[in-house]
Amino acid sequence: QVQLVESGGGLVQAGGSLRLSCAASGRTFSSYIMAWFRQAPGKEREFVAGISWNGGRTAYADSVKGRFTISRDNTKNVVFLQMNSLNPEDTAVYYCAVNARGVINYRATGYDYWGQGTQVTVSS
Repeated sequence: QVQLVESGGGLVQAGGSLRLSCAASGRTFSSYIMAWFRQAPGKEREFVAGISWNGGRTAYADSVKGRFTISRDNTKNVVFLQMNSLNPEDTAVYYCAVNARGVINYRATGYDYWGQGTQVTVSS
């Protein structure tokens, strides 16, 4: 069993930045694929970014490339999402997710554990 707790969401003006954190329980955190998804009202949950177990591979949705950066600290069991140049279209609940399958999956169904989510609101 893995428990995930996100933090760092909030209200920010367009052009601003936020840094999300996801703290994970479990002794095998370093072997997991970690990812961030988001879900806006009335929309499906969508992939934002993913990172391999050692941080050597990352993947991003086209909509956030060049603005968001995913990273992880396996010594502290934490994954981060640095979000810069935010715009109102980034407003959503952001979720941290884990899979133990070794592949960064762009589909939500490819993940086994989820956090409760953290709200990010970007005002224009």
